[in-house]
Amino acid sequence: MSDSHHHAPVSSADDDATRERLTDARDATSAQIAALSREYDGIVEANSLVAVDDEHDPEGSSTAFERAHIGALLGQARDHLAALDLALERLDRGGYGRCEVCGGPIPPERLDVLPAATTCVRCAAASRTR
Repeated sequence: MSDSHHHAPVSSADDDATRERLTDARDATSAQIAALSREYDGIVEANSLVAVDDEHDPEGSSTAFERAHIGALLGQARDHLAALDLALERLDRGGYGRCEVCGGPIPPERLDVLPAATTCVRCAAASRTR
């Protein structure tokens, strides 16, 4: 038996608009990753040119913080890129916009804000309270 009754009818135009939104978000995230990578590499390179002792140099702690901060942002951007790739896969399979927990629809407003969302608002809130 087909599970097509679980999915609201989606027009090809809706799929195209969703794919474009996801692709645009993916392109922006890829550009962010490239910029953060350049910034991170610049910090590392600048520190390799001088003997920085993070513990005793007054500038060392801010350099270490900057490196850690950029590294964290880079990790978040890479995670977001992976989530967007999975969202595109869900779109291809026909499961985009469906909650992975309860199977219900994810409100379009939520997908506008978080295009890679995998849960509806109720399930996302429930997972935060556990």
